[in-house]
Amino acid sequence: MENLKKAYIAGGCFWGMEDLFRVRPGVTDTEVGYIGGENENPTYQNHPGHAEGIEITYDANITSFKELLDYFFRMHDPTTVDRQGNDKGSSYRSAIFIQNEEEEEAAKEVIQLVDDSGKWPGKVVTTLEPIAKFWVAEGYHQDYLVKNQNGYTCHFERFNTSFL
Repeated sequence: MENLKKAYIAGGCFWGMEDLFRVRPGVTDTEVGYIGGENENPTYQNHPGHAEGIEITYDANITSFKELLDYFFRMHDPTTVDRQGNDKGSSYRSAIFIQNEEEEEAAKEVIQLVDDSGKWPGKVVTTLEPIAKFWVAEGYHQDYLVKNQNGYTCHFERFNTSFL
């Protein structure tokens, strides 16, 4: 029997994150959207303070929150403030949106493991933010890199070994 949970993260352009997470073991669904900002009903043209984020639905019998975070820290650069690749601004910040104490502790533990590994040239600047309403992005953003196979992404797996 499935044990479905959701995780909310941001790490730059949501297209590339979704494309990589959609095929991870245990991930059953992904949606891209806006989270952690100032306005209701944000759009691509109007999302002040919102990060381009991803909602990941996963089966906790197959993968864990910590394993998702482990991959998160391998597929984007968590050491740059408000930037991934060519994308700059708070919309592209690295953030984990925390739903409970268990997630907060797991996030802190994984961040410490990433910092201790020395694989990145700097320390992790990923913010731990309280969960906020996740606003699903416009339809043309969903599955964007499936629809546009030559579309822009700055996300790729940097390390083939786990931090865990």
